[in-house]
Amino acid sequence: MEMILDTAKMVILWILDNLVFINILLSIVIIFFQRRNPTAVWTWLLVLYFIPILGFVLYLIVGQDYRKSRMFMMKEIEGEIKYAVRRQEESIYRKKLRLKTPQMERFQSLILYNLNAGEAVLTDNNDIRIYTDGKEKFLALIQEMEQAENYIHLQYYIIRDDELWHDIEKVLVKKAREGVEVRVLFDSMGCRKMKERAWRRLEEAGVQVAEFFPAFLGQLQLRINYRNHRKIAVVDGRIGFVGGFNIGREYIGLDTKKFGYWRDTHLCIEGSAVTSLAVRFVLDWNYAAKENLFLEDRLFAIPEYRRNGNSLVQIVSSGPDSKYDTVRDNYLKMIQMAEKRIYFQTPYFIPDQAILDSLKIAVKSGIDVRIMVPCKPDHPLVYWATYSYLGEMAQAGAKCYTYQNGFLHAKTMTVDGLVSCVGTANMDIRSFQLNFEVNATIYSETTAKKLEEAFENDLMHCEEVTEETYEQRTLLIRMKEQVSRLFSPLL
Repeated sequence: MEMILDTAKMVILWILDNLVFINILLSIVIIFFQRRNPTAVWTWLLVLYFIPILGFVLYLIVGQDYRKSRMFMMKEIEGEIKYAVRRQEESIYRKKLRLKTPQMERFQSLILYNLNAGEAVLTDNNDIRIYTDGKEKFLALIQEMEQAENYIHLQYYIIRDDELWHDIEKVLVKKAREGVEVRVLFDSMGCRKMKERAWRRLEEAGVQVAEFFPAFLGQLQLRINYRNHRKIAVVDGRIGFVGGFNIGREYIGLDTKKFGYWRDTHLCIEGSAVTSLAVRFVLDWNYAAKENLFLEDRLFAIPEYRRNGNSLVQIVSSGPDSKYDTVRDNYLKMIQMAEKRIYFQTPYFIPDQAILDSLKIAVKSGIDVRIMVPCKPDHPLVYWATYSYLGEMAQAGAKCYTYQNGFLHAKTMTVDGLVSCVGTANMDIRSFQLNFEVNATIYSETTAKKLEEAFENDLMHCEEVTEETYEQRTLLIRMKEQVSRLFSPLL
């Protein structure tokens, strides 16, 4: 034992004596071994300078850039094969749709960008239902699953083993025993608190389960980046759900001690856009489960729709397997195409420079820009970085609000009361580049108006952050903002 202690002391002393040299070597690794944004490089070097050795350990856990590696290559190749022909067909199909919806003609370049950069097929027969309350959303999901005849596909970032999940699990088990194909895809980090026995329960009942990007050793999850943040549910290829709600008691108002009422936004889609959601799920499932469900034609059969809709929808997704940051670019282009107003809600507002500049240009051009974020943090460092950018937008002339009636988790944007975007992606660098995300971009005046009404109703529970009130913040808040903003490229 004494020999071990002596050896440990010698190692520690050697590290301290050679700390400068070790830091130089580690800095070379950060700078030269991976091509990344210079701002992020300088931030990591700053971390390494102030927290020697440990800073590099943090870099290995959260800072490595796998975007150009072969880790996710299989998903990208499958996506290109699946969409190659349909992308060409859509170029012709779009010209017919323009005549049916002339008010959307000025958004042609947005449609084409999402199509060409993200293989986001445009569909024109969708019925859209909007849920802003968790109880209503999950009641609708359970009702739709109970009517399943062929398959149920669920994909969530967070699933908690509580009463909400137990209600959903009962339906999944029941339908599996009836012969319905049931698959559940979960993210390893988001579901790290779920016990293995919970998944075994499902598998023993005939439900297929797959884990995305599993931990190295048991529940020891060292890879914080590259998480599957998508929330998708598809029933029989007829009904699809996408949005911000995860599965847990807090999302239906049963755990209000920490955040209060949970305000989120989720869509239920019936129409051809559901096929895009079904394909998105299968791409992720194939990667996680090492299967090829594209061989199962029955999973992509076009069903009869019970509701007749006329909303145009593109399902836009991106992640480390994407060539372009499609979700981020979709947000950016929507901002740049605005002529009258932009409303958006996000729990985290940490934009990159292009989006921040575009929002400021919009404000200075006379466009009504309104931004709503939560009043309380679920991640303090992220919250204070968010507040600093919110204050900067208030100083530029935007109308900025903090939601006071609980926690705002909605990820929505509307432009000119015509086009809207709802999904899983926050307005931050993590959603833009590090996580797998999916949004629905909807070219529908009816849907945009409903989302604007929801925004305006939320204003009754908000406090406005003006340039004057922002300037009155305390020294402590200013210090929190500065420190948090310094690390914003890593958040």
